[in-house]
Amino acid sequence: MIAAANERVRSACLNAFDIQTVQTIDVSNALLYLASDESRFVTGTAMSVDAGLVKL
Repeated sequence: MIAAANERVRSACLNAFDIQTVQTIDVSNALLYLASDESRFVTGTAMSVDAGLVKL
C-alpha cells in the first residue's frame, strides 16, 4: 500500500512539473565528463544527475 502511494506521489510530481526521468546516457555523460580533461579543475564536489528533482 505504501509503495503504491509513493508511486502515485512520484507520478503526480513528474506530471505536475513536466520532469523527465534520468536516462543511463545522462549518468554516462556525467562520468565521461569527470574522467575527461575538461574537469581538471573540478575537485571535491557532488554532481547530481537527477533531472532537476533536487529543486522540488
